[in-house]
This record gives sequence, C-alpha cells and structure tokens, in this order.
Amino acid sequence: MVKLRKFIHLIKKNTFCKINKEGDFTLGLKIIIYSFIFLSSSAIGMLISKKYEERVNELKEFKNALNMFKAKIKFTYEPIPEIFEQISEQITSKPGKIFKLASNNMKLLTAGDAWNIAIDTDFLNINEEDKNVLKNLSKLLGQTDIEGQINQIELTSNFLDEQIEKAEKERLKNEKMYRTLGMIIGLAIVIILM
Repeated sequence: MVKLRKFIHLIKKNTFCKINKEGDFTLGLKIIIYSFIFLSSSAIGMLISKKYEERVNELKEFKNALNMFKAKIKFTYEPIPEIFEQISEQITSKPGKIFKLASNNMKLLTAGDAWNIAIDTDFLNINEEDKNVLKNLSKLLGQTDIEGQINQIELTSNFLDEQIEKAEKERLKNEKMYRTLGMIIGLAIVIILM
C-alpha cells in the first residue's frame, strides 16, 4: 500500500500528467491508452506486412532445397526419405521442417502422398497457388527412374521461379501498404476516441 501511494505521488509530481481539481490524472492515462492503441495497430500492420517477406524467403528456400534434392538424387542414389532427412538437417527453417515431415510420413505412405500431406500444413506463409506448384513434385516422386524425377524437380523449380517473381511483386506492393495502413488505422482510432 505504501508503494502504491509513492507511485501515485510520483505520477502526480510528473508534469506529463495534468492533474485537475479532483486530483485525477486522466490526461496521462489517456495518453498511455492512446499510445498503446496506436502502437498495437502499427504492430499488427507490421506483422501482416512481414508475411509477404516470409513468403518470398520460404519460396527461395524451397528452390534451394529442390536444387539439393536434384543433386543428391542424381549423384548419391540414396532413398528419398534419407535425402529429405538430410535436407531437413541443412535447412533449419520452415521448408526444412516440411522435408522432415515428408520424410517421417514416408514410413507409412508413398513418397508423393507424404509430400502432399507435408505441404498442406498450416505453418507456412505460402499461398494455395504456391502449394499447388510444390505439389507438382509429388506426381512422379518415387515412381519413375532418376531421370524422370530430375525432370519433375526441374519443372517444379521453374514454376517456383515464377512464383518467387510473383511473390516479390506482391511484397513490394503490399508490404509498405500494410505498415502504413496499421499506423493510419491506429491514428484514426485515437482521433475518434479523443
């Protein structure tokens, strides 16, 4: 109780808080609340804009992982689950987790089905179109000879290049917009509440 009185006394002494005749310090409290509203909406705008950057990064990491997959399948002749396990150890981000999940799923499912199930997880920032491009890999995964699988990897990789280009354009268009929109909405709420 003594600490609370000291705290209130410090707030009353502070020129930041104007005290009216009743002894309230409502202006300081309002400023704190308005600042919280503005900063919260700005943070939400930044989080939404961050997803566009993360989408581009994840697509680039998938492209890198597919290049690793192509090289390993071409030169090492290791089974697909082992290759996916190795890729997941080298890529520690979300795409690496997809390869790990697919590798684990291959214990019970075919390689194509295991890949599709892994791609359908919700923790990625890629959209449905990106997922469909990545699912193209499953068509011949583990079902054809090495050359057929390499061709399918290259085809998927080419489609990924197009998706990376689209994602980069969307990032440039939307990233700044959502950051600015978050701040403007926060400012509008503060103005309305004043």
